[in-house]
Amino acid sequence: MSVVVPAMLENGFLQSALGGVLIGGAAAGLLLINGRIAGISGLLTGAISPKPQAFQWAFLLGLLAAGAIAGLSGRTASVALAAQTLPILAAAGLLVGFGACLGGGCTSGHGVCGLANLSLRSLVATVTFMTTAGLTVFVTRHLPGARGALKLAGLE
Repeated sequence: MSVVVPAMLENGFLQSALGGVLIGGAAAGLLLINGRIAGISGLLTGAISPKPQAFQWAFLLGLLAAGAIAGLSGRTASVALAAQTLPILAAAGLLVGFGACLGGGCTSGHGVCGLANLSLRSLVATVTFMTTAGLTVFVTRHLPGARGALKLAGLE
């Protein structure tokens, strides 16, 4: 079974813009309905706590459902890439989780909700993680030896 993707969504810019609108809409909806910030790390932590709230599970299940729907669209290249780089994804997930704990928030909480609230702390956090992401991509794609080190570590 596959979902039909409208031709206009074949454009990468439009896909990104639509994704941004959906993320912003979900974050705004959670804030308006429950008065809560949509920080995914905080929602996950709350959902697995001894006294989870229904909205936490609903939001997280909505994220999983969106991923499943995207997978049904017939665009399997990213899924195939993810399967080939599972150790890298696992390491990245652990590092992001560590950074979220260390920074007192996650990329969604700071980058979407915090910036929307004009938080200076969130601006600093967002600039920090975007700079780190850019440097990571540069090092792993353009510096000689970086790919070899990743292969040695079993991450590529």
